[in-house]
Amino acid sequence: MKITKNYLRDLTYKINGAAIEVHKHLGPGLLESIYHECLKHELTMRGISFISEMHVPVNYKEISLETKLRCDLFVENIIVVDLKAVKEVEPIEEARLLSYMKLLKSPKGIIYNFNVLNLYNEGQKTYVNQFFENLED
Repeated sequence: MKITKNYLRDLTYKINGAAIEVHKHLGPGLLESIYHECLKHELTMRGISFISEMHVPVNYKEISLETKLRCDLFVENIIVVDLKAVKEVEPIEEARLLSYMKLLKSPKGIIYNFNVLNLYNEGQKTYVNQFFENLED
C-alpha cells in the first residue's frame, strides 16, 4: 500500500475517534497506563494495527544501537502516538515525540493528554515532519 497524506489523514481521524471514545468513558484523572490499555483495546476493536511499548532503535554508522527509548504506540507502522495524563505537556515531551518520528521515519505523530476536560480541543496535538512533506496527496 502506498502511504499518502490522505491515508494519514484518514488514519489520524480513526485514531482520534478511538482516543475520544476512551476519554468519553473514563474522563480525566486516571493514570496514563489505564488510558494506554483502554486505547489499545479500542484500536484492536476497530481493526487498527499497532505496536505497543516499541523499543526505538538508533541507527548509527550502519549499526543499530539499542536504546531505552520506547514509543507508546506505533500505529500501522506509520504514526507515532504518545500518551500523557499530566497537567501540561512539557516541551521535552514534544521533543521526544519528534525524535521518535525521525528515528522511525514516521511522517506523523500525535500526543494525547487525557488529563483534560475535552480531549479533542485541549488534549490532542498532531505533528508532521519532512517525511510528511515528501508524501503525495
